[in-house]
Amino acid sequence: MTTQQRTATLTIDGKSVDFPVYSGSIGPDVIDIRSLYGKTGTFTYDPGFQSTAACKSSITYIDGDKGELLYRGYPIEQLAVHCDFLEVCYLLKNGELPNQAQYDDWTNRVKRHTMVHEQLVRFYQGFRRDAHPMAILVGVVGALSAFYHDSLDINNPEHRLVAAIRLIAKMPTIVAMAYKYNIGQPFMYPRNDLSYSANFMHMMFATPAEKYEPNPVLVRALDRILILHADHEQNASTSTVRLSGSSGANPFACIAAGIACLWGPAHGGANEACLKMLEEIGDVSRVGQYIKRAKDKNDSFKLMGFGHRVYKNYDPRAKLMRETCHEVLNELGLHDDPLFKLAIELEKIALEDDYFVEKKLYPNVDFYSGIVQRALGIPTQLFTGIFALARTIGWIAQWHEMIGDPENKIGRPRQLYVGAQQRDVQPMANR
Repeated sequence: MTTQQRTATLTIDGKSVDFPVYSGSIGPDVIDIRSLYGKTGTFTYDPGFQSTAACKSSITYIDGDKGELLYRGYPIEQLAVHCDFLEVCYLLKNGELPNQAQYDDWTNRVKRHTMVHEQLVRFYQGFRRDAHPMAILVGVVGALSAFYHDSLDINNPEHRLVAAIRLIAKMPTIVAMAYKYNIGQPFMYPRNDLSYSANFMHMMFATPAEKYEPNPVLVRALDRILILHADHEQNASTSTVRLSGSSGANPFACIAAGIACLWGPAHGGANEACLKMLEEIGDVSRVGQYIKRAKDKNDSFKLMGFGHRVYKNYDPRAKLMRETCHEVLNELGLHDDPLFKLAIELEKIALEDDYFVEKKLYPNVDFYSGIVQRALGIPTQLFTGIFALARTIGWIAQWHEMIGDPENKIGRPRQLYVGAQQRDVQPMANR
């Protein structure tokens, strides 16, 4: 709940104007500048929205200086240890952790929607076999609105709930089908006797030719990846979902827009870029050379997987992902794998080197999640698809919150125009 604590005074051309200052439950106060243009004839200028709050939200809170991440008030460290992904989905969507009866009802509802329309299966055949999985996900998720007409009324609470459950339930199926299509294997239908993450691994790695039993250690690792990526406040893709939703677009279209934004290498593609960087370095003996390049201001090389736009301390998700990373490597006996040895050496240097420590360039969640996913057998091109699978619940929760906000308006950012002033069109012969 927001409360007005005081006012802020802005003086322009000798004229002073007051604006209310609001406080949330935690975090920085905000100055309400909605009346700025009407009172002063000016706009604010904030490229990248570095100091602009575009909405109210009670879902996720980040304190970058402390290295703190809360889902509905619960520390991510506790949720990742004590809850599974569907519990966290329920929490983000409904505001509280479920009791046993609520959890059972929630998981049963999700499992009833894991299948996709059989005609949607043929949709994949329109893509090239070597299409990037994210290109497929954008198209297939956007197309869901053509198959599920009965849950498109955003003003109907039951429609919103059904659409939310469908997206949570079908995303693992859609992502796994993109992978199977890419490698030329038959699609595997979901197994509702398995947990959410175990079922996804079944659809990814099982074949009709032989039985597949998911490894519990690997299933838990995947579940933790999903929990740690479930939501992250008003990031680029979440803001895209909110902006799309502000126009009244259906939820499937909004999530497809979020997937398209997530695809960018500066956002969801960071863990893919990180692994490509490790492959470029190639060998432990070359780590020192690349560390030197990373410190050189005149070198364009960037050390991917280190530092974060928001966190100026150790990313709390990275701490948890680091533990999971070593659990997986131990389980699979991969500590001697050249790429993993290289990653561990790079991690060691970054945690001890004065340059990285002083600049707070700690390994982030992308650094570790890329390593874990590779160990699980997930191809590099699908890393961002796993991110989209995890983030779907965050996008849904944020979209749902926005729809119910009485202050919600269609997003319409302003600009600082620097183009030509008004001029007249000249005849062709005079141009």
